Amino acid sequence: MTSHPLATEAALDVLREGGNAADAALAAAAMQLVVEPHMTAITGGLSMLYRDAATGIAQYVNGNVNAPLAPLPGYGGADLSTGRGVPVPGWWPAFADIAARWGKASVARLLDAAIKVARDGFELNPYLYGIVYAHLENLGTHDQGREVFWPDGELLQPGDTIRQHRVARTLERLRDEGDDYWLGDFARAHAAEAQRGGGVITQDDFHAYRPMLQRPLTGTYRHFELIGSPPPDDGGLQLIEAFNMLERLELWRREPASRDFDTLRQLIRVHNEVYYAPPRQGDLATAPDTIAMLLSKDHAERRLALMGNDEPRATGRVVPTPGTIHISVVDADRNVASCTHSHMASAWVNRLFAEGFQLSGGGSFFQRLLPQPGSRATVYLAPTIVMAQGRPVIVAGSPSVSLVACILQNLVNMMDFGMSVAESVHEPRFGTRPHTPERGWEPGTTLECGFTPAIQERFLAWTSERRLWSKLIHPRSVLTGNFEGIAIDGADRLHSCADPRRVGLAAGF
Repeated sequence: MTSHPLATEAALDVLREGGNAADAALAAAAMQLVVEPHMTAITGGLSMLYRDAATGIAQYVNGNVNAPLAPLPGYGGADLSTGRGVPVPGWWPAFADIAARWGKASVARLLDAAIKVARDGFELNPYLYGIVYAHLENLGTHDQGREVFWPDGELLQPGDTIRQHRVARTLERLRDEGDDYWLGDFARAHAAEAQRGGGVITQDDFHAYRPMLQRPLTGTYRHFELIGSPPPDDGGLQLIEAFNMLERLELWRREPASRDFDTLRQLIRVHNEVYYAPPRQGDLATAPDTIAMLLSKDHAERRLALMGNDEPRATGRVVPTPGTIHISVVDADRNVASCTHSHMASAWVNRLFAEGFQLSGGGSFFQRLLPQPGSRATVYLAPTIVMAQGRPVIVAGSPSVSLVACILQNLVNMMDFGMSVAESVHEPRFGTRPHTPERGWEPGTTLECGFTPAIQERFLAWTSERRLWSKLIHPRSVLTGNFEGIAIDGADRLHSCADPRRVGLAAGF
């Protein structure tokens, strides 16, 4: 399950050849570098939650971005569109680590389809064209952007073929030279471009970077077990905290949010309580007592009792509007991979390119919590696995600034109200407030217009009465996430459906 048909096909081809879920997810991720360049880049990060069916062990590789080794004094919103907002990338180190740790296929095989499509081209669909058109100034001011989208001096149109020869060469060199290229020529080109934009990254940052192997967080909700990402990818913690509170509210005794405003209101309140809280640092290894407290049912009960009707107050932090992609895979042996990767910023935000790829603007997350020099960014990614009676029943994840809200709502639809994936992704949903560096962190809720007029009116009246920021947005907005979910039923059959908010494909064989 991915957000682009070519990525799904790349994953399926690897599975047909005997690869496992990790292999398939990596092949899809490599393809997405090519076909969804507005959402991800090799200059960003990649993280994966993987459960091995034979052992029942789940582990998490955090390949997210680091802060540079050099300090960033006075870091602020103005830096997000400069080289100072460029983080140290973890995409390739995590890709190589996961392939060696859990994969069966060679790295060359995992990159093969992406290299071919980068060289031979693919069709520019209307969705990508819309993103390109909206970001013409950022994309078109660099020769590496123009050579792809203005190949003959004219902007490509929907239906035209996009070819990325420079990206193909970069992927070929990674295939053939591996870390020698990544730590050598690629690091030099990346550092030089970041410094040209005012940044501080050097080759030493590339040499210092290491992927993190972590124990996932676990929690329970009714008769389900939740397995999620541990901080500093703290979306998994937010989800478990939210479900601990929702359990006390017994939502399953109500109607779904699309038919019951009280269900919608409680979901918004609980989501905003965890999403807008200060980001948490430390994981089960470095801060076991703190994490255990946050995951506890007693803490959720106290928190719910103290939670007011108003949303949290502004904290002065900025939440970025990230470009992000999620991949969910279940293989024939029922190994599970839930993978999120991203350049973690608006598309082409800093107008910087190296070796065919935009430089990540993921330093936007440094405003959420500025890491110590050389340390990992705190990012609200949430690759998720839901278990029941000792076996996986849902694999889930989402991109977008509203990814936690997206996963929460879809899991409630499926676990509490018995919806299929297809029914759930077609339900209307709420999301977070779009954020900008200038405005800072301002809590708020958007609501898709797919809800009934009566529920929309009650939502606006409630938020107005409480003086909460709110806004109605168009149905099926990309800002409310893109649920990449797979359900496994009691007969061990897989069920999935592409979220209509993007141009994805769910498939199997």
